[in-house]
Amino acid sequence: MTRPVIAVERVVKSYAMGDLTVHALRGVSLRIERGDYVAIMGSSGSGKSTLMNILGCLDAPTSGSYLLDGIDVRAYDDDDLADIRNRKIGFVFQSFNLVPRTRALAQVELPLAYAGVGRAARRRRAAEALRAVGMGDRLDHLPSELSGGQQQRVAVARALVASPPLLLADEPTGNLDSRSTEDVLSIFNALSAHGRTIVLITHESEVAERAKRVIRLIDGRIVEDRRLDGAPDPTAASGSAAA
Repeated sequence: MTRPVIAVERVVKSYAMGDLTVHALRGVSLRIERGDYVAIMGSSGSGKSTLMNILGCLDAPTSGSYLLDGIDVRAYDDDDLADIRNRKIGFVFQSFNLVPRTRALAQVELPLAYAGVGRAARRRRAAEALRAVGMGDRLDHLPSELSGGQQQRVAVARALVASPPLLLADEPTGNLDSRSTEDVLSIFNALSAHGRTIVLITHESEVAERAKRVIRLIDGRIVEDRRLDGAPDPTAASGSAAA
Protein backbone atom coordinates (compact mmCIF):
# COMPACT_ATOMS: atom_id res chain seq x y z
CA MET A 1 0.00 0.00 0.00
CA THR A 2 1.28 3.47 -0.82
CA ARG A 3 1.84 6.02 1.92
CA PRO A 4 -1.25 8.20 2.51
CA VAL A 5 -0.93 11.95 2.08
CA ILE A 6 -2.91 12.47 5.30
CA ALA A 7 -2.97 10.10 8.28
CA VAL A 8 -4.82 11.48 11.30
CA GLU A 9 -5.21 9.25 14.34
CA ARG A 10 -7.50 10.02 17.31
CA VAL A 11 -6.94 13.76 17.10
CA VAL A 12 -8.42 15.85 19.88
CA LYS A 13 -8.41 19.66 19.94
CA SER A 14 -9.57 21.49 23.04
CA TYR A 15 -9.57 25.18 23.93
CA ALA A 16 -9.75 26.77 27.36
CA MET A 17 -12.26 29.64 27.49
CA GLY A 18 -12.22 30.97 31.02
CA ASP A 19 -13.44 28.19 33.26
CA LEU A 20 -14.81 26.24 30.32
CA THR A 21 -13.10 23.75 28.02
CA VAL A 22 -14.36 23.70 24.43
CA HIS A 23 -13.83 20.41 22.59
CA ALA A 24 -13.52 21.33 18.91
CA LEU A 25 -12.39 17.86 17.76
CA ARG A 26 -13.21 14.68 19.66
CA GLY A 27 -10.97 11.81 18.58
CA VAL A 28 -10.98 12.21 14.79
CA SER A 29 -9.23 9.52 12.73
CA LEU A 30 -8.83 9.93 8.98
CA ARG A 31 -6.74 8.66 6.07
CA ILE A 32 -6.61 10.34 2.68
CA GLU A 33 -4.75 8.48 -0.03
CA ARG A 34 -2.72 10.03 -2.82
CA GLY A 35 -4.93 11.19 -5.68
CA ASP A 36 -8.15 11.34 -3.67
CA TYR A 37 -10.54 14.30 -3.85
CA VAL A 38 -12.27 14.80 -0.51
CA ALA A 39 -14.86 17.34 0.63
CA ILE A 40 -15.10 17.97 4.38
CA MET A 41 -18.48 19.36 5.35
CA GLY A 42 -20.00 20.75 8.50
CA SER A 43 -21.99 23.65 9.85
CA SER A 44 -20.55 26.43 11.99
CA GLY A 45 -19.11 24.90 15.16
CA SER A 46 -18.79 21.41 13.68
CA GLY A 47 -14.99 21.41 13.88
CA LYS A 48 -14.27 21.58 10.15
CA SER A 49 -12.26 24.82 10.40
CA THR A 50 -10.25 23.42 13.31
CA LEU A 51 -9.55 20.25 11.32
CA MET A 52 -8.50 22.33 8.32
CA ASN A 53 -6.06 24.31 10.45
CA ILE A 54 -4.53 21.09 11.76
CA LEU A 55 -4.32 19.52 8.29
CA GLY A 56 -2.68 22.73 7.04
CA CYS A 57 -0.12 22.70 9.89
CA LEU A 58 -1.51 26.04 11.05
CA ASP A 59 -2.47 24.60 14.44
CA ALA A 60 -1.47 21.59 16.51
CA PRO A 61 -3.77 18.99 18.06
CA THR A 62 -4.13 18.74 21.84
CA SER A 63 -3.56 15.01 21.51
CA GLY A 64 -3.40 12.39 18.78
CA SER A 65 -1.11 12.18 15.75
CA TYR A 66 -0.98 13.71 12.29
CA LEU A 67 1.33 12.51 9.53
CA LEU A 68 1.50 14.70 6.42
CA ASP A 69 2.99 12.77 3.51
CA GLY A 70 4.73 10.58 6.07
CA ILE A 71 6.02 13.47 8.22
CA ASP A 72 5.01 13.55 11.89
CA VAL A 73 4.37 17.28 12.19
CA ARG A 74 4.46 17.21 16.00
CA ALA A 75 8.26 16.90 15.85
CA TYR A 76 8.82 20.32 14.22
CA ASP A 77 8.99 23.91 15.42
CA ASP A 78 7.22 26.87 13.79
CA ASP A 79 10.04 27.65 11.35
CA ASP A 80 10.25 24.04 10.20
CA LEU A 81 6.46 23.89 9.86
CA ALA A 82 6.49 26.96 7.64
CA ASP A 83 8.95 25.17 5.35
CA ILE A 84 6.83 22.00 5.40
CA ARG A 85 3.72 24.00 4.47
CA ASN A 86 5.54 25.59 1.55
CA ARG A 87 6.76 22.25 0.23
CA LYS A 88 3.84 19.98 1.03
CA ILE A 89 0.64 22.05 0.87
CA GLY A 90 -0.90 24.38 -1.67
CA PHE A 91 -3.53 26.61 -0.04
CA VAL A 92 -6.60 28.10 -1.73
CA PHE A 93 -8.69 30.45 0.42
CA GLN A 94 -12.18 31.92 0.14
CA SER A 95 -10.75 35.47 0.14
CA PHE A 96 -8.08 34.61 -2.52
CA ASN A 97 -5.26 36.13 -0.37
CA LEU A 98 -3.56 37.80 -3.31
CA VAL A 99 -1.05 40.62 -2.78
CA PRO A 100 -2.91 43.80 -3.91
CA ARG A 101 -0.24 45.54 -6.01
CA THR A 102 1.43 42.42 -7.41
CA ARG A 103 0.83 41.12 -10.92
CA ALA A 104 -0.47 37.60 -11.52
CA LEU A 105 2.84 36.13 -12.66
CA ALA A 106 4.67 37.44 -9.58
CA GLN A 107 1.86 36.19 -7.31
CA VAL A 108 2.34 32.67 -8.59
CA GLU A 109 6.12 32.89 -8.34
CA LEU A 110 6.02 33.49 -4.58
CA PRO A 111 6.11 29.85 -3.33
CA LEU A 112 9.03 29.15 -5.68
CA ALA A 113 10.89 32.22 -4.44
CA TYR A 114 10.49 31.00 -0.85
CA ALA A 115 11.82 27.61 -1.97
CA GLY A 116 14.93 29.23 -3.49
CA VAL A 117 14.12 28.49 -7.14
CA GLY A 118 16.05 30.70 -9.60
CA ARG A 119 14.30 33.63 -11.30
CA ALA A 120 14.17 32.21 -14.82
CA ALA A 121 12.80 28.86 -13.65
CA ARG A 122 10.29 30.63 -11.40
CA ARG A 123 8.92 32.70 -14.24
CA ARG A 124 8.66 29.70 -16.58
CA ARG A 125 6.88 27.51 -14.02
CA ALA A 126 4.56 30.32 -12.89
CA ALA A 127 3.54 31.04 -16.49
CA GLU A 128 2.88 27.33 -17.06
CA ALA A 129 0.71 27.16 -13.93
CA LEU A 130 -1.31 30.18 -15.01
CA ARG A 131 -1.84 28.73 -18.47
CA ALA A 132 -3.01 25.48 -16.87
CA VAL A 133 -5.88 27.32 -15.15
CA GLY A 134 -6.83 29.37 -18.21
CA MET A 135 -5.03 32.56 -17.16
CA GLY A 136 -2.22 32.54 -19.69
CA ASP A 137 -3.42 35.85 -21.15
CA ARG A 138 -3.54 37.60 -17.74
CA LEU A 139 0.09 37.26 -16.60
CA ASP A 140 0.59 41.00 -16.13
CA HIS A 141 -2.77 41.83 -14.56
CA LEU A 142 -3.19 43.12 -11.00
CA PRO A 143 -5.87 41.62 -8.73
CA SER A 144 -7.94 44.79 -9.13
CA GLU A 145 -8.02 44.13 -12.88
CA LEU A 146 -9.41 40.62 -12.47
CA SER A 147 -12.87 39.27 -11.64
CA GLY A 148 -13.38 37.17 -8.52
CA GLY A 149 -13.26 33.98 -10.53
CA GLN A 150 -10.06 35.06 -12.26
CA GLN A 151 -8.47 35.96 -8.93
CA GLN A 152 -9.31 32.51 -7.61
CA ARG A 153 -7.74 30.93 -10.69
CA VAL A 154 -4.53 32.85 -9.94
CA ALA A 155 -4.73 31.58 -6.35
CA VAL A 156 -5.13 28.00 -7.60
CA ALA A 157 -2.11 28.43 -9.90
CA ARG A 158 -0.08 29.75 -6.96
CA ALA A 159 -1.14 26.75 -4.85
CA LEU A 160 -0.07 24.30 -7.56
CA VAL A 161 3.14 25.83 -8.87
CA ALA A 162 5.46 24.05 -6.44
CA SER A 163 3.74 20.67 -7.11
CA PRO A 164 2.84 20.01 -3.45
CA PRO A 165 1.42 16.60 -2.50
CA LEU A 166 -1.73 18.24 -1.08
CA LEU A 167 -4.07 20.97 -2.32
CA LEU A 168 -6.07 22.32 0.64
CA ALA A 169 -8.99 24.56 -0.33
CA ASP A 170 -10.97 26.42 2.33
CA GLU A 171 -14.44 27.45 1.02
CA PRO A 172 -12.83 28.27 -2.36
CA THR A 173 -16.16 29.16 -3.99
CA GLY A 174 -17.59 31.13 -1.08
CA ASN A 175 -17.03 34.54 -2.71
CA LEU A 176 -17.87 33.51 -6.28
CA ASP A 177 -20.97 33.72 -8.41
CA SER A 178 -22.46 30.56 -9.92
CA ARG A 179 -20.54 30.77 -13.20
CA SER A 180 -17.18 31.37 -11.51
CA THR A 181 -17.97 28.59 -9.03
CA GLU A 182 -18.48 26.19 -11.92
CA ASP A 183 -15.23 27.33 -13.54
CA VAL A 184 -13.19 26.76 -10.36
CA LEU A 185 -14.81 23.39 -9.63
CA SER A 186 -14.10 22.31 -13.21
CA ILE A 187 -10.42 23.11 -12.59
CA PHE A 188 -10.49 20.98 -9.43
CA ASN A 189 -12.13 18.14 -11.36
CA ALA A 190 -9.40 18.31 -14.01
CA LEU A 191 -6.68 18.39 -11.35
CA SER A 192 -8.24 15.38 -9.66
CA ALA A 193 -8.38 13.53 -12.98
CA HIS A 194 -4.63 14.09 -13.28
CA GLY A 195 -3.97 12.59 -9.85
CA ARG A 196 -3.83 15.65 -7.59
CA THR A 197 -4.79 15.11 -3.94
CA ILE A 198 -7.44 17.68 -3.00
CA VAL A 199 -9.11 18.38 0.34
CA LEU A 200 -11.92 20.91 0.04
CA ILE A 201 -13.60 22.46 3.09
CA THR A 202 -17.16 23.56 2.35
CA HIS A 203 -20.62 23.99 3.85
CA GLU A 204 -22.29 23.73 0.43
CA SER A 205 -23.61 20.28 -0.46
CA GLU A 206 -23.63 21.03 -4.20
CA VAL A 207 -19.91 21.81 -4.02
CA ALA A 208 -19.13 18.75 -1.90
CA GLU A 209 -20.95 16.48 -4.34
CA ARG A 210 -18.33 17.27 -6.98
CA ALA A 211 -15.68 15.46 -4.94
CA LYS A 212 -14.97 11.72 -4.90
CA ARG A 213 -15.54 11.40 -1.16
CA VAL A 214 -17.56 13.39 1.40
CA ILE A 215 -16.76 13.54 5.11
CA ARG A 216 -19.27 15.22 7.43
CA LEU A 217 -18.48 16.56 10.90
CA ILE A 218 -20.89 17.28 13.72
CA ASP A 219 -19.75 18.45 17.16
CA GLY A 220 -16.13 17.55 16.48
CA ARG A 221 -16.79 14.00 15.32
CA ILE A 222 -16.95 12.36 11.90
CA VAL A 223 -20.53 11.18 11.44
CA GLU A 224 -20.38 10.33 7.75
CA ASP A 225 -17.62 9.20 5.38
CA ARG A 226 -18.91 8.10 1.99
CA ARG A 227 -17.49 7.69 -1.46
CA LEU A 228 -19.19 9.09 -4.53
CA ASP A 229 -17.01 7.45 -7.19
CA GLY A 230 -17.73 3.78 -6.61
CA ALA A 231 -14.36 3.08 -4.94
CA PRO A 232 -14.30 0.89 -1.79
CA ASP A 233 -15.51 2.45 1.44
CA PRO A 234 -12.40 4.06 3.05
CA THR A 235 -13.47 2.95 6.53
CA ALA A 236 -13.87 -0.70 5.56
CA ALA A 237 -10.17 -1.62 5.61
CA SER A 238 -8.90 0.67 8.36
CA GLY A 239 -11.79 0.80 10.85
CA SER A 240 -14.23 3.57 11.64
CA ALA A 241 -13.15 7.08 10.80
CA ALA A 242 -14.68 8.38 14.01
CA ALA A 243 -13.44 7.56 17.48
